[in-house]
Parts: sequence; structure tokens; C-alpha cells
Amino acid sequence: MRYSLFNVIVNGLTGNRFAEPAWRDAAPKPAYDVIIVGGGGHGLATAFYLAKNHGVRNVAVLEKGWIGSGNAGRNTTIFRSNYLLPGNEPFYEWSMKLWEGLEQELNYNVMASQRGIVNLIHSDGQRDAYVRRGNAMRLAGADAELLDRDQVRALAPFLDFENSRFPIKGGLLQARAGTARHDAVVWGYARGADQLGVDIIQNCEVTGFQRDAEGGVIGVETTRGAIRAKKIALAVAGSTSRVADKLGLRLPIESLVLQAFVSEGIKPLVPGVITFGAGHFYISQSDKGGLVFGGDLDGYNSYAQRGNLPVIEDVLEGGMAVMPTLGRLRLPRQWAGLCDMTMDGSPIFEIGPLPGLYLNAGWNYGGFKATPASGWCFAHMIARDEPHPLTAAMRLDRFRTGHLIDEKGVGAQPNLH
Repeated sequence: MRYSLFNVIVNGLTGNRFAEPAWRDAAPKPAYDVIIVGGGGHGLATAFYLAKNHGVRNVAVLEKGWIGSGNAGRNTTIFRSNYLLPGNEPFYEWSMKLWEGLEQELNYNVMASQRGIVNLIHSDGQRDAYVRRGNAMRLAGADAELLDRDQVRALAPFLDFENSRFPIKGGLLQARAGTARHDAVVWGYARGADQLGVDIIQNCEVTGFQRDAEGGVIGVETTRGAIRAKKIALAVAGSTSRVADKLGLRLPIESLVLQAFVSEGIKPLVPGVITFGAGHFYISQSDKGGLVFGGDLDGYNSYAQRGNLPVIEDVLEGGMAVMPTLGRLRLPRQWAGLCDMTMDGSPIFEIGPLPGLYLNAGWNYGGFKATPASGWCFAHMIARDEPHPLTAAMRLDRFRTGHLIDEKGVGAQPNLH
């Protein structure tokens, strides 16, 4: 259906009676070429690029709830490519390029808005670190600009520039960074994958796996019956360790809760994304006017999508330190997602570790921003049985060999043992 003002009015007055679904509510078939476990952004993007780039269309995406009910709908919607290390930065820069053409690629409005991100500088040592980061970004083809105090004040005059404890001395700007509507990203990839023949199967939880005599993975047991496949790919974010346990695998991942918050709606104030360099706090403004922000992980392992009060207090303290005007706003809503944290703060792409299995996990704080490149590279790995060059350093065996991608600055790290 072509949507016009007339369509909007008719559907609004009739309770969407004449609206067409954006994708089929598929029933599972007995077998597929590829099963993707996880109906979030990464799983759906993988299915889309498998079909579009590689012609693999006999694909099922299995989601235990509804698509986007996990981390894809529980984040702060930021995308950026301001990483430091060569094992990460080219990957995230490719993701940025895909973000920039995503609406044209999907023919769907994901409400991407490249308003920029500024990482605040509060000390001379931090300035040196951001000079290094900015140079690494530019070497990888990304944009980076070092701002002085006056330039930051011109962008964000509402910040506390007179704070003697956390003086603002400048910032690192990536102007191409921004935000996108997380739900729309899920819907766009779902519609695109469905149009290419992919089956999207909701309310279909994986309860176990089928194995052959050699230990290879050849199918899944689900709440909607057994389904076989030549290849089975896991893209289940914070539930990775729980699903892998059904295969007898213990992965170098712990799941922790990351909370996010939104204020009441106000007039436009925050121009892009701003991060507090002396504490863990980041903020942007949604199209509805709410200030969206987050901070540190909750300090305990959990699979629950809820947080606790001490972290709320800590995040709000960080916000007040850099932006005291927040104290005048009400905070009507909070939510939480599950971060699958690795020991080095970087993700895992792996063929295996069992025959027939493909692993996409360990996204830490980087899951949403990585969505397009994750799907692109994971589809390449599944279709060609080889790592994509952009994920060559993200193999699982780096934890055994010691070739870690220790990306400091991506956020707080858990105490993994």
C-alpha cells in the first residue's frame, strides 16, 4: 500500500482495519538452508543481507517473543564510529557508511539523524587520548575534529562550563554520528528480508538443538516444533550464554543490565549526542523532545530486563555534574537491556565452535550502532564460510591466544573471571 494522508486518516478512523502488514507472520517449515536465532536488529539484518548480497533466501529468523522485543528496542539509539583500535574502527566506520544509505537501501524511514557526537575533554591527559583517537579514526576514513572550549560552548551552551571539579576543556567531535529510531530499524530490516523470501517466525523459542553423530548442529527444538537447517546462526545478544549452554558451550561472556532513561519532552535543547568525560553519562534528545541518557552497567550478572536504584542515582549524579539544568526535569520512564560483555569490550564473530554453528555475540555497548555492519559481515561469514575481512580480529580464539582488542573507552567493563 502506498501511504498518503488519505491512507493515514482512513486507518486512524478504522483502527488500521485496511492496513497491510509490513511482513508475513510465517509458520515454520520443516527445514531451511539457514536458521538465524534472534529476531533483533542483528538477526534481521543478517537475514536481509544473506538474501540480498548472497542470494540465500531459504532462511528463517526465529524470535522467542516479537521481533525487536530484546535489546533492539531497549537502547539509546546512538550510532557512531569513534573507536580507536584497528580491530574495531574500520568495522564501525563501515557500519556508519551503511547507516548513511540505509533508508535508501530498505526504502524505509528509520529516522536516522546525523547530528553529531561530542566527547567532552576535562583534562590535559584526556585531550592527548582524544587526539590519538581522532587520528586513528581519520586513518580509518572516519571524520574527527578536535574542539576547544569555546567551540564546545558554541555547540552546547547549556553545559556547566564553570564547574571547577570537572572543567570542560574541549571535545572530540564526530559530526556524522547520530541517532535512529530503533523500532524503525527493526521494522525496515524485517520488511526488506520478508520481501526477499525470508520467513520471520515470532513466538518461537529455541529450547534445544539437534546434533549429528559427529557433534555437529543440524537443527533446533522450539516451542513450535523441531526445525532442521544446514547452518544455524546465533544472534541473541544478552541471551547468548544461556542459549550456548544448551549446546554445552561456555563462552567468555557475562550478561549485565544496562539502564536507559528519558525525561519529559521539552523544546529542542541538545543538538546531538554529548558524553561526559569525567564520568559515564551520555545524552541526546529524541524527536519527541525527551532527553535520552544512560551510563554505567548495573554491577551484577542478570538476565532480567530491569535495573536497580543505585545505578539510577549514579547516572543522574553524572548528568547533574555536567548539565545542572537536568534537575528541573521530571523522569517519567526508565528501561534496561542486556549487555553480553566480553573481557576486552569487543564483539565475537566465529564459525563454530561446533560444526554447523555460527556465532555473533559479545557486543558490550556497541550493539545498536553495529547493526548494519554486523548483519553484512555475519551474512558474509554464513554464506561463504569465511570471516569477513572487517571482523578478522574478532574471532573467538583471541581469548586463548591473547590477541585481545582491548577497546578502552567503550564503557565500563565487568569483572570477568
